[in-house]
Amino acid sequence: MKILDWYILKRYLFTFLMMLLLFIPIGITVNLAEKIGRILEKEVPFSAVALYYLDFTIYFANLLFPIFLFLSVIWFTSKLANNTEIVAFLSSGVSFSRFLRPYMIGATIIAALALVMGLYLAPMASKGFNQFVYKYLSNKKEINQTTDVFRQLNENDYIYVSNFDVKNKNGNYFTLEHFEDNVLKYKISANNIRYIEEDSTYRLTTYVKRTIGEDGDVLDIQRRIDTTFAFDLDDLTPVEYIAETLQYKELNNFIEKEKKRGSSNIGRYEVVKYKKWSLPIAVYILTIIAVAVSSIKRRGGMGINLAFGITIAMIYVFFDKVFGVMAEQSDFSPLIAVWFPNVVFGILAIYLLYNAKR
Repeated sequence: MKILDWYILKRYLFTFLMMLLLFIPIGITVNLAEKIGRILEKEVPFSAVALYYLDFTIYFANLLFPIFLFLSVIWFTSKLANNTEIVAFLSSGVSFSRFLRPYMIGATIIAALALVMGLYLAPMASKGFNQFVYKYLSNKKEINQTTDVFRQLNENDYIYVSNFDVKNKNGNYFTLEHFEDNVLKYKISANNIRYIEEDSTYRLTTYVKRTIGEDGDVLDIQRRIDTTFAFDLDDLTPVEYIAETLQYKELNNFIEKEKKRGSSNIGRYEVVKYKKWSLPIAVYILTIIAVAVSSIKRRGGMGINLAFGITIAMIYVFFDKVFGVMAEQSDFSPLIAVWFPNVVFGILAIYLLYNAKR
């Protein structure tokens, strides 16, 4: 590598690291100020709080990765432009494409880091982060109870429970329906279902099994029965953040399993999956936009570049969130929802880069 490459690459990585070290403590302080009352009220152990903020750091960094990167590139490139260093580089015969090369090397390093975080580190941090919130910071109802749980277990079996107490592993108004060739064969219902952890069985109270027959239905009624089912306790206690806590291979298996069950949350899970790959690509796109915007010395100085950069970053986040919500709550394609901001800003990056070269 040439001296120019090392000079820009070190500034690229150092400024990005400083941006993380600057904003993450601010995020932790704001979060702690908001939640300190609940933490003290619940008498949360210090070790649990320390692990929570370690997970929060990774979770927070992964969430705002594009903004940190974008602002750091605009910051140090604007300083280069204000010091007329870019003019000196280009006047010495260096083409703009050659000037861009160390930025692309830096973007590759950051993209690799983003990929590792998305595939491995962020899921583990998200699990610890959400479990802490779920256990200590949510209100009692959110912690203890899920309501109106309907699940398709496979092609033939469907379950429903009116509400399920997560803490006590106890639910009310449970039904299981078994179909063959779209014909109901039997239905099991109970006023109460309780998971017996020692035996890995379910205890049904006021148990009724109705078997559908050609010559009439057969009823099996018992006051209480212990039995096993082909579903897990997790099927009765679904959590919205489950996809965020799974590594990539586990997430793929989970999505396939949920598709077979006819889950209504497939869009939410696939958005999480596709974002693991879209974020590293966004690193390149945002780097090009940031260089194209900030490499020109402007009359207003660095402030104009930062203002313009922050505006673009906010628009990017807005697109990302809006299309993500559309995919989660409607039939809008998760693939399009995740990649559309990258396509739009990729076109913008090409346009800005073309004008910067001119």
